[in-house]
Amino acid sequence: MMQDEQIIELYFDRNERALTETSDKYGNYCRTIARTILNDEETVKECFNDTLFHSWNAMPPKRPNCLKTFVGKITRNVSLQRVRAAHAVKRGGGEAVIAIDELQECIPATTAYEAEQIEEEIVIREVLDAVLSELTTQNRRIFVRRYWYCSSIEEIAKALGLTEGNVRTSLSRSRNKLRAALEEAGVAL
Repeated sequence: MMQDEQIIELYFDRNERALTETSDKYGNYCRTIARTILNDEETVKECFNDTLFHSWNAMPPKRPNCLKTFVGKITRNVSLQRVRAAHAVKRGGGEAVIAIDELQECIPATTAYEAEQIEEEIVIREVLDAVLSELTTQNRRIFVRRYWYCSSIEEIAKALGLTEGNVRTSLSRSRNKLRAALEEAGVAL
């Protein structure tokens, strides 16, 4: 299997083999991310194809430090866009919508990429990194499973051998820490 840097070079050379290598190396990883958000196998396949398309268009000029994280983030964003679109149509909701709604009380949404908003997003990332680094390993796992992988409370509890109440409490406390840290950093909520 090719190393990430070699695959990235294929993208920069505009060699279509980059797509095959990405699919071989990270296809299962990306489909797992999409599957936890979407729960529909056909849409999962479409999202992974969109991930490859967006990767192809992003490289160059972008040169990711970690290809796995790069394609994982694209997959997650594409999947969440699908959920938002479906949610807007039917006003239903799955775990992804619930998780996003929970975080919206802590992290403001930005719609345009003006200089001030980009600066605020950088501050938000830095604060989020700092808060996550202060959490215990278990609380960090709970937070990431909920807000990155959009796992349900029940799934997290089962995977980590906790009660659902423990998971809810951990998430609430972590969101409160994040909210307080963002307010202290001057981020308008």
